[in-house]
Amino acid sequence: MEKIRALIVDDSSVMRKIVERSLRQAGLELEKVVEAGNGAEALAALSQGPVDLILCDINMPVMDGLEFVRALSTVENAKGVPVVMITTEGSETHVVQALSAGARGYIRKPFTPEQVKEHVLPVVGKKS
Repeated sequence: MEKIRALIVDDSSVMRKIVERSLRQAGLELEKVVEAGNGAEALAALSQGPVDLILCDINMPVMDGLEFVRALSTVENAKGVPVVMITTEGSETHVVQALSAGARGYIRKPFTPEQVKEHVLPVVGKKS
């Protein structure tokens, strides 16, 4: 299995580490993990080099996840990169908005490594 470069966008540093650990437990080999605390930081991180997968929270200060996903269409390094949203939102509206903006999937917090495997592996072209 090839190694994945992942961008994890969440305003909680603890949640970013939980997401990273869950990706590893789901069986993804991570070559590199880039972290960002909001959408603006994530856009800046993408200017430093391409990634293979983006996991992004919806509720964040400065630039939220929906704004970030919409802005991705203008980033050359991000064209075709799968985005999986991570949310505490109970509302389907946010999920539909994220998918309409270009996200390929979503995971609700709290989540298990098994849920990460179920929702992330297909978008990166891996079999579970």
